[in-house]
Formats: sequence, structure tokens, C-alpha cells
Amino acid sequence: MSHNFFFFHKSPQCITAQTLIPSYNHFVSGDGKNVSSSSFQIHCQSKQRKKLRLRHSSHGVKASLFTSSQKPVSVKAVITVIEKVGAALTHLGLSRGLDEIADLLGRTILVELVAADLDSKSGLEKPTVQAYARKIGSDDNSTFYEATFEIKEDFGEMGAVLVDNEHHREMYVKSFALDGFPSGAILINCDSWVQPKFDNHTKRVFFSNKSYLPFQTPSGVKILREKELQILRGDGQGERKTSDRIYDYDVYNDLGDPDNDKDSSRPIIGGPTHPYPRRCRTGRPRTKKGDRLAWFRDAEFARQTLAGINPCALQLVTEWPLKSKLDPEVYGPPESAITTELVEQDIRGFCTIEEALKQKKLFVLDYHDLLLPFVKRVRELKGRTLYGSRTLFFLMPSGTLRPIAIELTRPKMDDKPQWKHAFNPSWEPTGIWLWRLAKTHVLAHDSGYHQLISHWLRTHCCTEPYIIATHRQLSAMHPIHRLLHPHLRYTMEINALARQSLVNAKGIIEGCFSPGKYSVELSSAAYDQLWQFDLQALPADLINRGMAVEDPTAPHGLKLTIEDYPYANDGLLIWDAIKQWVTDYVPHFYPEPNLIQSDTELQAWWTEIRTVGHGDKKDEPWWPELKTPDDLIGILTTIIWIASGHHAAVNFGQFDYGAYFPNRPTVARSPMPIEEPSPADKKKFMERPEAFLLECFPSQAEATTVMTILDVLSNHSPDEEYIGGEAEACWAEDKVIKAAFERFHGKLVEIEGMIDARNADEKLKNRSGAGVVPYELLKPYSGPGVTGKGVPNSISI
Repeated sequence: MSHNFFFFHKSPQCITAQTLIPSYNHFVSGDGKNVSSSSFQIHCQSKQRKKLRLRHSSHGVKASLFTSSQKPVSVKAVITVIEKVGAALTHLGLSRGLDEIADLLGRTILVELVAADLDSKSGLEKPTVQAYARKIGSDDNSTFYEATFEIKEDFGEMGAVLVDNEHHREMYVKSFALDGFPSGAILINCDSWVQPKFDNHTKRVFFSNKSYLPFQTPSGVKILREKELQILRGDGQGERKTSDRIYDYDVYNDLGDPDNDKDSSRPIIGGPTHPYPRRCRTGRPRTKKGDRLAWFRDAEFARQTLAGINPCALQLVTEWPLKSKLDPEVYGPPESAITTELVEQDIRGFCTIEEALKQKKLFVLDYHDLLLPFVKRVRELKGRTLYGSRTLFFLMPSGTLRPIAIELTRPKMDDKPQWKHAFNPSWEPTGIWLWRLAKTHVLAHDSGYHQLISHWLRTHCCTEPYIIATHRQLSAMHPIHRLLHPHLRYTMEINALARQSLVNAKGIIEGCFSPGKYSVELSSAAYDQLWQFDLQALPADLINRGMAVEDPTAPHGLKLTIEDYPYANDGLLIWDAIKQWVTDYVPHFYPEPNLIQSDTELQAWWTEIRTVGHGDKKDEPWWPELKTPDDLIGILTTIIWIASGHHAAVNFGQFDYGAYFPNRPTVARSPMPIEEPSPADKKKFMERPEAFLLECFPSQAEATTVMTILDVLSNHSPDEEYIGGEAEACWAEDKVIKAAFERFHGKLVEIEGMIDARNADEKLKNRSGAGVVPYELLKPYSGPGVTGKGVPNSISI
């Protein structure tokens, strides 16, 4: 099965005699100087001593007449190219030697300057001004190239830069710094890979740092803006090449590999049968065959539901008794095995069940209805078992949670009736071991839910449509594109790698987590049943789960149901900072509310996200409208929060909490010993319960694989870009936006100190105390490595 991934999948270039040294046809001008064919001059004499200059550009060959009386302006450009971490190994071999020759010849990068305005006399585009950039030095992991341009006085303001990469390998262009324009120095922050011209003949365009709504676009770059968006959208046809910069949509139709292994067949995820967010089409050919089908302390077990790596699944109990919503004819009786009598045995020293409900003291981790439809199929897999589960917690006067009951349910299957049982903490030996085993099953369920839903689905999958639509519908000149860009970097690459090695058929997730080959189907079921865009906003999510209520007098406008809820407390600090930054940004570009509805690119962007990127939910009534600046602020804050704060909270603590597998086993391999045990199993459990528990845990190979991958996923790169860390160049040039960003940065630095103070507060039992890991996952900044803190701008791992 071929893997043609763009941006990152490197393939050797086909080297021929013609490509050993770039071929240039040189012309000799009247003064004896060599002029290359890409920018040649035809000299002619006349009374006016006019000369005709022909130039190639992305708009075609242009001609213009200049009088010799016009004085040129000398403009110097310095281009910074970054050697990205890990990229050096891909730059070995013959192509490197060829690129060094190009550097020596001074023909590394061909740069064209594009005027912002049309020619006032002809109404046509002004000729671009070209120059080659040559290597002038390096510093650490940066290489610098310099080009000099002679620009006529009537060139006017610069609107864009066109780039041809003359190397045989892609280069990461950090920025262009231009000096010499009458209007002052210009810095264009590119932060983009530029493919070699030998792979992609279309020149790359980088617009100036001034942001424009569509109707404000300078006349000289209107066509360029439209053409760039057309290139990025593609036509949805053909096999993608490594060098393609195309953002179009597809379903998850290439996770399986039935051509090579019939057991690797997986159903198409996305569409009426298995709804899912759309991903970017990679062009990898579809298969020829059809793709169908702790044992640790209870206090720590409970604390991690509030301050661990999956703190967004716990919810308030609002209805009693607990009851399944699944069809009883298929799955069995809906009533829960957790009864009033069982609960009151544990809480009678504090209150009755009615008082606990009224005082909002009962909480549940409910994976019952989501998992139950998968139980029969998962149990048919070797070394796997599964239950539907509910775990009930009671809020203690200390502000901590105490687990009081676990329910495990097996549905009706084959000729067997439904089986369910409620377990509770015990002081007698058999009960202690049954409780430990029940917790092991719940932890395996929670690990799968965390990885497939809280992490992969809610961040990686659901963000990909935002990225595709942003590149397809919002020009790089658009202020909203520029606001979102730092939060959408690198995610396409990591998602494609995940589809290749993590969530693919027989990949790491299928091999090491309880749902096995049904993992992505489970993620699809969760998307279908649970995902709503409006509930991805942190305040809305907390309210929806009963973890908060609106209160204008409370901090952040919310009163938390559990006051010491580290994820919510720290998350709301980050949420409010993001929202204030977006609130400062949006009105600057939309001073009149009607500009939102009249912005054709913006409206097309939001429409495409809803109807294509999340097309399986296009008719849902909960999608926010986009009519006012407040609508836009809410949408943007949600997208940025998911890509930064939410992802950090569920990702960068994975090694700390999950590398020791008894703390978070990813799979349960054997059923409970009281579910129809054989005499041999019953004897084994009674005589050696610890051996029974070890056999339920992941195997050594599974545990080692998970530990290794969690180390990778929890790692910060040395060149990580953190939220509010550095301003984009286009923001720095606008005094209002620059000041707003500086306030944003200052607030995030302040949040660092606030989180440190909370972790030092001994009254906050869920984040401090003997043996308690401080909650630092939402501290904005971090050094490289596995640190358990740091909020990157984007989903970069």
C-alpha cells in the first residue's frame, strides 16, 4: 500500500544529467553583461532612449516601458531559512551536493516583488521585480540569503513576494526582511515549507503583513489572492503528490489494508453509517477490496477524574435511578445495578440519596451506553474483553471525590441474558480484590475514551476541517486567517502520521487499547452521539456536564459545582485570556457589524466547516450563526481553545500518568471472576487473586509499546511555539493589534504565577498534598522534553 503524504513524506528526486547543474540560457546585453533567460532585456535605440523589459511572473510574461529619467530605488532583502529539528537526516545524498552548487552560483532562491496597486495609466498589473538571493551566512539552525532589487519610483507599495526554490529539497522559509522602500522596512513572517521548483512549478506567494478583508484587497494583488485560494482548494481529483499544497476533503477510507490482509479490513468512517469529521485528502490510493465493515488508592483514582489526563468526562448526576437509554430488546433491562440501598450504605453518615442529589454531591463517569453496543464484537477478539460501565463518586466535605460504586454490564449476547453487577469498596479480602479488578476495567475504559475521544476526536479530528477550510476559503491576506494560522500549524502533518501508524488497521491504538479493531468505530459513535461544536467551548462544556452553572457574580461568570476542579479552574484562566485577545482583535477589522455578513470569504469559510468539514452534522440546530462580531469571537475562541488549552490538558500528561501501566491500563484482557466463571478460574482467583489481576492487565509487549508512544506524545519540541509567546510579524506592524497581543502575553505570564500559587495551597486537596502530582498541564510555558506542562499554540504532536 503506497503512502503519498504531503508536507512531510520525503521521496528521493529523480536525478538526470539535465538536473545535475541547473541549465540557464544566457543572453548578452548591449553592455556585455550576462542576463539570465528568466529576466532578460532587449535593448533598442530610439530618440527617447526607451528600453523594453520582459519579465516572467506567475501572471504570465509582462512588458512595460520605462524612461531612463526614472531613478531606481535600491531595496535589499534578507531571507531567513530554518533547519527544522529532525529535518537534517532527510537532506543527505546527491541533492545536497547540487544545492551547495546552487548556493555557490548565487542561484538559491528566485524572488519577485509584486506591486500592491495596478498601473494608474494602463490599469494593468505592474511588472514584478526579480532578483536571485545568494547565501551570505548562517547562525545556529538558521541560514541567511540576500537579494538586491532595483525598483522604479512608480512601483509604489509592495503587495506580495513570489518565491522559486532553486534547491532540490524543500526549505523552511522563516521570514523576509526588506529594507530600502520609502515607506520603511518590511518584515514578512512566512513560517512555511517551500517546495523545490523541480517538484512544484507554481511560485509560492507570501503577502505583505497588512491584513485585508476581501473587498479591501489592493488592486494589484486581487487576482493573486483569488488564484492562491484556487490552488489551495484543488479539484478533488487525482493522486496527491508530495509537493502538492492542496486542502480538500475526504472520509477516513484508507485506514484498512484488506489487499494485503483480509483481517485488516476496516469500514469507511464518515457518512451516514459512521459519522465523523472529514479529514484532508492525501491521495493515497484506496484499497482494491471494499472497506466494510490500581490498584492505587481510591482517593487518587477519584482525583484523576478532576486533575488527570481525562478531566472532561465526569458529569453531575441529575436523574435517579440511573437508567440506560439503549433498546432493552437488544441489550437487556435498562435499570442500573447501582441501587439507592447500595449508595446509602456508603453515604449514610453524610446524607440521603435525595439530599445528595439536591446538594449536587453525586457524580458519574458514564461509559455504559457508549460501550455496550461494542461488547460482543470486542469479546470476539483474542485477549480482549469489554463491559459497559458506570462509576459513581460522592463529593466529600473536603472537596475531594470518593468512589462509591462501579457497575459493569454485559449485554444480551448469543444465548446468554444480560449480566450486570455493582461493586463497591470493601474491607473483606474477596471484596477488595473484586473492587481492584472493577477499577482496572473502568481505567481501561477511561484510557480508551481519553485517547479516542477526548484527545484524538475532539482535538485532532475535529480541528482538521477548520484547517482545510481556512486554507481553502480565507486568503493568507485575510485577518482571520492570520489570527488562526499559529493555531493551525503542524496539525495536518501529525494527523496524517497518526492515520499511518496510530489509528490505522493493526496500528498502535488497535493493538494496545480495549476496543481493538473497533477503535475508530467507537470514536465515530461518540462523535455521532456526543459531539456538538457549541459544547466545545469550555464554559459550555462545564455547564453541559453539570460541573458549573452561570453566575455573573462569580469569577469567569461561572460557579463550579466542585470548587477544587483543577482542569476547570486553570482552563478558565486560559479561556478568558484567549477570548479577550480575540475580542480585541476582531472589532479592529470589523468596526461595523454588517462587515461580518458581507465578508464573502469569511461566510464561505464558516459554511464549508459546517456543511463539508463536519458534513455529517450539517443539519444540526446547535451550529452558531455567523452574523455579528460576537458570533465570530465565540467561534474563534472555541477553535483556538481546542487547539491549544484543551489539547495541552489531555496530551502532555500522558507519560506521567500512563507510563506506569497499573495506574492507567489501556486494555482489560479477562472478564470479572464472578461472571460465569469456570471452576478452574474461580479456584485460581480465590487462591491467587494477584495473578488473576496481572492477567487482566496489558501484556508486557502492550505495556512497553504504550509507554514508548506516550513518551513521544508527551514531548515538547525544542522549537515549540507556545500560546501568547511571540507575536506574528503581521501583528507587530499594527500598533493596536501589537498592544492587544502584548496584553495577551502579559496575562499568560500572570497565569503562570497563579497556577504555581494554587499548587502551593494546601487547602486545595486535588492539586497538593503528600504524593500528589501538582496540576501544571495548563501552565502556558515549558522547556523541551517531557515536562507535564506547557500550552503550545497548536496541535503539534
